[in-house]
Amino acid sequence: MPSLLLLFTAALLSSWAQLLTDANSWWSLALNPVQRPEMFIIGAQPVCSQLPGLSPGQRKLCQLYQEHMAYIGEGAKTGIKECQHQFRQRRWNCSTVDNVSVFGRVMQIGSRETAFTYAVSAAGVVNAISRACREGELSTCGCSRTARPKDLPRDWLWGGCGDNVEYGYRFAKEFVDAREREKNFAKGSEEQGRVLMNLQNNEAGRRAVYKMADVACKCHGVSGSCSLKTCWLQLAEFRKVGDRLKEKYDSAAAMRVTRRGRLELVNSRFTQPTPEDLVYVDPSPDYCLRNESTGSLGTQGRLCNKTSEGMDGCELMCCGRGYNQFKSVQVERCHCKFHWCCFVKCKKCTEIVDQYICK
Repeated sequence: MPSLLLLFTAALLSSWAQLLTDANSWWSLALNPVQRPEMFIIGAQPVCSQLPGLSPGQRKLCQLYQEHMAYIGEGAKTGIKECQHQFRQRRWNCSTVDNVSVFGRVMQIGSRETAFTYAVSAAGVVNAISRACREGELSTCGCSRTARPKDLPRDWLWGGCGDNVEYGYRFAKEFVDAREREKNFAKGSEEQGRVLMNLQNNEAGRRAVYKMADVACKCHGVSGSCSLKTCWLQLAEFRKVGDRLKEKYDSAAAMRVTRRGRLELVNSRFTQPTPEDLVYVDPSPDYCLRNESTGSLGTQGRLCNKTSEGMDGCELMCCGRGYNQFKSVQVERCHCKFHWCCFVKCKKCTEIVDQYICK
């Protein structure tokens, strides 16, 4: 009897530890300061052991590439900010709830919103690492070595120091996917389906950055004649990457896991998703009310637009509960004039505006 009790306790502790690990995330690097490379001691492990949210595989990579960690944190922060921008007018607005799980329990649901979050954060890491390479911040990479595009005019020079998106893509794949690849669930289980979903969306995010990197050029010549051009590979603005992924969110495919351990479309009439598409395995909550079990924060107290018929409109944002009206004072710069030389002087104008918040 005592041995059975001991086995039950061990199993309970093991499952609790797994849940705790799953609740934590490398996204927490965005909210917890990461030491800069010059502060690291070569071979020192405490730095990596003290970083919250890393899986065992990610912790090993941290020990090998300590100087990368600050930029992974920057990439995660970029992804979170972009997520909050894209969903600012939605019921779920990508709010962070703590410094460890970051988004809370809502990420345990395999929804469209979770799909977008995984994609945009993976994209953020590619973006940050690629740029850090170009700026000479990392010892293991430098400027892009991408071959000269075939359609570049002959008299244009292919050089300069481009963003190393190839290295950024490879490193982001190794680091971000490590957490999923070290999980070992039964083939065909819901847990395995969720792992496959996460891997698909991570890849979609990385590919968005990789595919959108383009050629940038600079003119040289007497009096701006542009008789010579130097060109290089440059990352797209991250806002454009976010816009692309938001389009993928809107057209995300509902999937389910098969007995063979693969994802298949719930509705076979739809087109099979490509590696650049987002997928999800669970329906989204309505996010209307605060719900501790799903992690929904609800929309009570959120600002809404009385005249809009979209998701930011009071009818949809407030889920039919109604709204309260209040007046607020806004101060803006106005009547600006340029004075020689060389400054702009403005006055301050106040305006009373009506605002609406959900009940």
